[in-house]
Amino acid sequence: MAHQDRDRLDGRRTLVTGGTKGAGAAVAARLRELGADVYVSARTMPADYEHPERFITADTSTVEGTRLVASEMSKAGGADIIVHVVGGSSTPAGGFEAVPEEQWITELQLNFLGAVRLDHALIPAMIARGSGVVLHFTSIQRELPQWESTLPYAAAKAALRTYSKGLATELAPKGVRVNAISPGGIRTEATQVFYDRLAEANGISREAAAQRVMDSLGGVPLGRFAETEEIADLVGFLASDRASAIVGTEVVIDGGTVPTI
Repeated sequence: MAHQDRDRLDGRRTLVTGGTKGAGAAVAARLRELGADVYVSARTMPADYEHPERFITADTSTVEGTRLVASEMSKAGGADIIVHVVGGSSTPAGGFEAVPEEQWITELQLNFLGAVRLDHALIPAMIARGSGVVLHFTSIQRELPQWESTLPYAAAKAALRTYSKGLATELAPKGVRVNAISPGGIRTEATQVFYDRLAEANGISREAAAQRVMDSLGGVPLGRFAETEEIADLVGFLASDRASAIVGTEVVIDGGTVPTI
């Protein structure tokens, strides 16, 4: 294989969950640039979406939604690459006492169990072919949990990391590479919405809320959060044959937020 061809993903059927906004949209675009045949799942298809024939309308936090996505991908011939981007937090601010049990279940379904269900449905075909790539989006919050409003999210991402590591060990001998990507802050619309929610709950400005988040993380040495395109470039590398010996790892992309001990 030519050296430059190791970057290419030509013809590889790829599923990107949560691929219409933020990092997910950037990931889908980057993988298309590399030649992948990219399918995207999300709850709603944007009105101006450019690839409607490759869109699966589904809520992967539900059993029914994951079944639908798995069914559509199986009809297409299965997935060569799965990138689990979908995730997020809707937990109210106020610490653990402000979080009812139902919210814990909601966060686990969205940030952990949806990926488990999709993997269970789609990975057997990868094993049968003897090849495949699975990437799970975790979060540095699994290591630096923000107790005020996103503790359930952090706990779910910690579970996803542990699951990802165990799955990687099992599947590597069968030709399927599993890795995790652990972003810190990413500059997206969802980040701004989170700042607004935190600001409203605490009676402070959005700027003050953003600074509070930065401070709670212990600061970001790089001085900024990651751009979505930077996240997408990392995904492109890990999905490619250049990363063929990388298995069971969690690649942190956080501008230096997590301290080095």
